[in-house]
Amino acid sequence: QVQLVESGGGLVQAGGSLRLSCAASGRTFITIRMAWFRQAPGKEREFVAASMWSGGSTSYGDSVKGRFTISRDNAKKTVYLQMNSLKPEDTAVYYCAAGVLGTSTFDYWGQGTQVTVSS
Repeated sequence: QVQLVESGGGLVQAGGSLRLSCAASGRTFITIRMAWFRQAPGKEREFVAASMWSGGSTSYGDSVKGRFTISRDNAKKTVYLQMNSLKPEDTAVYYCAAGVLGTSTFDYWGQGTQVTVSS
């Protein structure tokens, strides 16, 4: 199994920044890609960003392109989400997810961390 623990959420004013962290533990060697998703109240879960553990491949949801950056520290098995120019519509619970070799899905999820952006 793989355990994911997010941290770094909180309350920030519009225009501000936050950095989320996701620490992976357990059988991390089976994971090949990491991602961030978010879910606001009453809305469907939304893809935010993804990164492979190896190589420089990253991808972003349209609503966060140019404002959010995903990065990783392979030695620490930690993935980060730097969020700049935050907007009230970025308010959501942010989840870290991990995908394993041989699947196209994200098989492991963290418990989520709340991000609230005030106007």
